[in-house]
Amino acid sequence: MNVKNAFTIILLFLILFSAVSAVSADDDRSYTIDRAFVDLTIGSDGLLHVNERYDYSFDGKFNGVYRDIPLKPGESIKNIEISADGAYPVLVQSDEGGYKHLKIYLYSDAAHTKGIRDCNVNIYISYDMVNVVTLFNDVGGLQYKLWGDEWDVGVGEVYVNVNLPGKTGNEYFLNPQEFNATSTLKGDTITAETYSIPEGDFYELLVLMPLSDFNDATYAKHVNQNGRDMIMKNLEDSVNGRNFWNTTYVVLGLLSILSPIGAVFTYLRYGREPKVDYDGIYERELPTNDPPEVINALVEDRTDLGTPTMKGFEASIMNIIDKKVFRLSPQENVDFDTRDLILTFDQDKKSELSESEKIVFNTLEHFASNNTLNLSMLNGQLSTEYEAKWFMSQLEMWEKNVENQINLEEYFDGTGSSMISFISVAGLVFGVIIAILGFTTELGNGVYALAGGIFLIIFSIAIMRLDEDIFGRWTESGRVFYLKWRNFKKFLKDNSLIKEHPPESIVVWKKYLIYGAALGVADKVYDAMKLQAPNYVDYDDDLFYYHYYGGYGLMYSAFRTGQTTANPSSDSGGFGGLGGGSGGGGGGAF
Repeated sequence: MNVKNAFTIILLFLILFSAVSAVSADDDRSYTIDRAFVDLTIGSDGLLHVNERYDYSFDGKFNGVYRDIPLKPGESIKNIEISADGAYPVLVQSDEGGYKHLKIYLYSDAAHTKGIRDCNVNIYISYDMVNVVTLFNDVGGLQYKLWGDEWDVGVGEVYVNVNLPGKTGNEYFLNPQEFNATSTLKGDTITAETYSIPEGDFYELLVLMPLSDFNDATYAKHVNQNGRDMIMKNLEDSVNGRNFWNTTYVVLGLLSILSPIGAVFTYLRYGREPKVDYDGIYERELPTNDPPEVINALVEDRTDLGTPTMKGFEASIMNIIDKKVFRLSPQENVDFDTRDLILTFDQDKKSELSESEKIVFNTLEHFASNNTLNLSMLNGQLSTEYEAKWFMSQLEMWEKNVENQINLEEYFDGTGSSMISFISVAGLVFGVIIAILGFTTELGNGVYALAGGIFLIIFSIAIMRLDEDIFGRWTESGRVFYLKWRNFKKFLKDNSLIKEHPPESIVVWKKYLIYGAALGVADKVYDAMKLQAPNYVDYDDDLFYYHYYGGYGLMYSAFRTGQTTANPSSDSGGFGGLGGGSGGGGGGAF
């Protein structure tokens, strides 16, 4: 990406942002959610039953509505039912990205042939949630968003009814407090009513209950620690923080221009690349003899130059396979009618490996039994937190070892990229602060702080995502190095180029696969092999087994499992902090 393209993208962000109001004005339809009703029942077994009702007013033609319900790790949802007044509903469910997606098509006739237009429809949704109620050693708790901050529109009012498992010893808190109209606790029932809640805000319930109210709470989450003091502290800190910012006003919008001024100065001073004597179009041979993990660190991810990614780890595995230190063989799995990929370790050849490759060897060997590892089962082994954390610590050790192999200053002058990192982080933090100030203040000049903050946030995120060599610059030798490897990647990606210049031997194809993995284009190499060397599957070679039987996918799946398991949400889950509750999410109409 060159500088002209980078700044063009930034400009487009600003144009798109400014055009939102114009697009909305041109839309020939609209809708509102006039009221929402949320009824919660907390069972003594820890199950949370939820009844929701949303009163929609439609102006124009619509196909239906949707509801997105977020699920934290360990939570689940079941027994979903929907109905509607004023239309005939059809529900389509899906799960994606930690959400339960409910898409409700609405029809004006029982035959489901006509959509709805210019009408009022009440949508009813009910479901049960598991592992949402939390039982600590001293108290039971529920933190639940009665209205989420992901809705496409705001809501006129929210009516709340909460049925508790016991009648005494209960405490409740409703936040943010500025939305509270009325609320009461009578016996085992909490009722509340809100003022209007704008788009992008939430309304949350925190209720504390005696442990004696829960019997055989198989549907609750159990945390082996005291919770009340921690919950109250988190809640107090959150409420005090929000109140502080709601009562603070500062007009700082004009200071937002300091960040782009600093970025322009940084580029002019440190970002312009040196002129080099190289004008190649592509490279069909390996430009250097560096190992694939080093190429991955220097070429593949230029947002963090010098640090290898999981693609580099995969390429290192393939390189070890090519050295015959790992041996692979497919094996029939009669239980699942599949073929597993079995990896065997050659201990005698381990000494031939580099230090970083030895870390790869030791990492996989840890999960082996009798000197063999079923790669198809590695994902399951990483589902325990201890093993996942050990695996991730090994990856960190491998990353550091690869980084230590690279004298980055020989290739790259990072002065400008370091400066822009500071500018972007400081700009993002400052932008968030002044945007919040502008949003929360009731003073008229708050709009300037809000506009300046939004501009600074967008600008900061945009420059964060730029490659390091936009504001930093390669050395002369580093520039040639990068250009040659970039052109080699271009060659691997372009099947027509490989067709014109196919490699003369299967040995070269293997190098293409290994370095293609490091550069993130292994699939392109594989596609070219199928066309240019269709008989490659006849070669009894472990490297082709690795690709043919899905070694990439197995390792990527294992990595994602390890990453997720090693970094679970803490037991407290931010319990008590505003906005950290279960439920919530959002929805809208389509």
